[in-house]
Amino acid sequence: MSNSNLNARAVEEFDRIETMGAGGIGEAFGGKSPRRTSTDRKRTFRQWFVDTGWRHVIAIVAIVFALFPLMYIISASFNPVGTLTGSNQLFSAFSLRNYERLFTDPAVPYGTWYVNSLFIAIITSVATVLLCALGAYAFSRMRFKGRRFGLVTLLVLQMFPQLLAITAIFLLMIQIGDVFPAIGLGTHAGLIMIYLGGALGVNTFLMYGFFNTVPTAIDEAAKIDGAGHARVFFTIMLPLVRPILIVVGLLTFIGIIGEFAIASVILTDPATQTVAIGLFQLVSGFQSQNWGVFSAGAILAALPVMVFFLFSQRYIAGGLVSGSVK
Repeated sequence: MSNSNLNARAVEEFDRIETMGAGGIGEAFGGKSPRRTSTDRKRTFRQWFVDTGWRHVIAIVAIVFALFPLMYIISASFNPVGTLTGSNQLFSAFSLRNYERLFTDPAVPYGTWYVNSLFIAIITSVATVLLCALGAYAFSRMRFKGRRFGLVTLLVLQMFPQLLAITAIFLLMIQIGDVFPAIGLGTHAGLIMIYLGGALGVNTFLMYGFFNTVPTAIDEAAKIDGAGHARVFFTIMLPLVRPILIVVGLLTFIGIIGEFAIASVILTDPATQTVAIGLFQLVSGFQSQNWGVFSAGAILAALPVMVFFLFSQRYIAGGLVSGSVK
């Protein structure tokens, strides 16, 4: 048989198999057809849904549940109508008037509030991380009388929220202000000290568990080379426990940015107030129509937290989990 006849027959056979489809290919070579019946497809989908599909449904519901309030407040911030009832339809209007009012209206010193909030949050976060790390290092690496009692005391004290002592804190700050006006009532320094007192307990205990995961052989090797506790702490321990430092700093920063109760009692001067206090005053009046400005201010206040979270998210899981076991 010539080559031309072989080529023509091969083309005819290829056309016949292609016409038969995917199922015919298997039959042409003596195998079973790979076609699946409707029952097989239904059974496959049902099996997929039972195994993993329901998780996707729950995840979608959770995402929608979390995103809807965010979309609503973004829509309200761009809506020139000041009431929330006028913002029921998402993104029905678009205007930057609410954002402009935050920085142009003399009655709304949002820039001052914003700077005050960032200043208090950053100073408190840095001081909390440093003091908690020092305390956790002492509890983890040193053995002294009352060590276990101190740890238990730190844990028990967290059962009582700082808000319960707000009356005592107010009276105490008045008396301190008579002696040391720089840290008394109405000062940022006084508010930072109050925040530090409430944050040291739980964060120290959290860092203590993470410090315990660092082998003591590293400390011992450094001490053999002549390093003291200060050198071991700052040059060896802090780089090794960086994840928990970032986690504590992030949690403290988020808590301080949105804190309202204690700040509203301590900061009596409008020039020293934070974003949380200032925004509350915009909507606390009778029949207030400043919800658009409130929404715009809340979104801008959330930007530093979001940026901090995005840059530190790779440390969060490791920082929270690694300290749970020794």
